[in-house]
Amino acid sequence: MPAVDSLVCFALYAASRTTTQAYRVLLDPWDLTYPQYLALVTLWNDGDQSVSGLGDALQLDSGTLSPMLARMESAGYVTRERRVDDERVVTVSLTARGREMREELAHVPRCIAVGSGIPDADSAHELIRALQQLTVAMRDLRDHPQTVRDVVDGASRA
Repeated sequence: MPAVDSLVCFALYAASRTTTQAYRVLLDPWDLTYPQYLALVTLWNDGDQSVSGLGDALQLDSGTLSPMLARMESAGYVTRERRVDDERVVTVSLTARGREMREELAHVPRCIAVGSGIPDADSAHELIRALQQLTVAMRDLRDHPQTVRDVVDGASRA
């Protein structure tokens, strides 16, 4: 067994990559990437978004988000318009085609749920909560590494 197979970080990495690859196969007939799909899901469920709000929701920086939105706009899925009252703010909205795609892609979450082997909605919610807690903890580590080092150093001295 490779050494990486015993690392939590590698198990998360492998699961994330494989999940993204599964989405790629499901989304390929629409020439959509996984992040583009997530943008559509956000707009379907939460309505029009500022570019910065969408970036926050998807955890994408503007250097990644802007070209992605430009491709989505060229494909006819979204529009981007500067707000009249504040030209610094760009609002992203679904086009009619973008709204139609919701029905066309309705099978995707079901395919992922069945393919994941998660037995029911409660199990899915439990996994989501655990992963969200892990995300918060890893952000804390990223933002405050010395605090974690101090805990580790203190535990190794005890």
